[in-house]
Amino acid sequence: MIQMVARLVLKPLARALYRPTVEGLANVPRKGGVILASNHLSFVDSVVIPLTAPRPISFLAKAEYFTGSGFKGRLSKAAFQAIDAVPVQRGEVHLAQAALDSALAILEDGKAFGIYPEGTRSLDGRLYRGKTGVAWLALTAGVPVVPVALEGTEAILPVGRKRPRLRKVTVRFGEPLDFSELHGQARSARVRREVTDQVMAAIRELSGQEQAAVYNESPKAA
Repeated sequence: MIQMVARLVLKPLARALYRPTVEGLANVPRKGGVILASNHLSFVDSVVIPLTAPRPISFLAKAEYFTGSGFKGRLSKAAFQAIDAVPVQRGEVHLAQAALDSALAILEDGKAFGIYPEGTRSLDGRLYRGKTGVAWLALTAGVPVVPVALEGTEAILPVGRKRPRLRKVTVRFGEPLDFSELHGQARSARVRREVTDQVMAAIRELSGQEQAAVYNESPKAA
């Protein structure tokens, strides 16, 4: 019941409150498997993209968000289910591959999947080097990649703040990137790197962010 209410109320309410500027909706294929690869500025990014996209978008989310107790735990679970989030365990290398396998199953089912190639939020606003999981998915599933640029989400829920604020948000969906000629070459580290770099270049063109030549650190490490 809570999940149904969240799904029916969350999207129109959020759009009414934040009135996001959304560009390039026509670039998102309405059918078939597709990857939406975005920059990552805030915890709320995984809510903003599904609320503004023209079709359901699945993201991977920490399993802890689905297993809490009491009303707060049920509300958290319902909210993440309402935006089609998929629970995964995080940590070791084999768990990372399991997460990619979960994403692959979503794409092979003809659905849309959202991913942050940077791996974690950018705390300084720069766009960091992309990890090659996005390329592995695109090359293995044989689906296009739509670059996405978020702007302003870091001001809604800054690090350390528990309650969201009303701030201006812009979401830009870029033209799909077609890597079909490289389908099946996911085992090549060189090809994965080249594809990932192309995806990150497209995101940077949309976002206008300063490019960092290194991988991002997790918030805890930072």
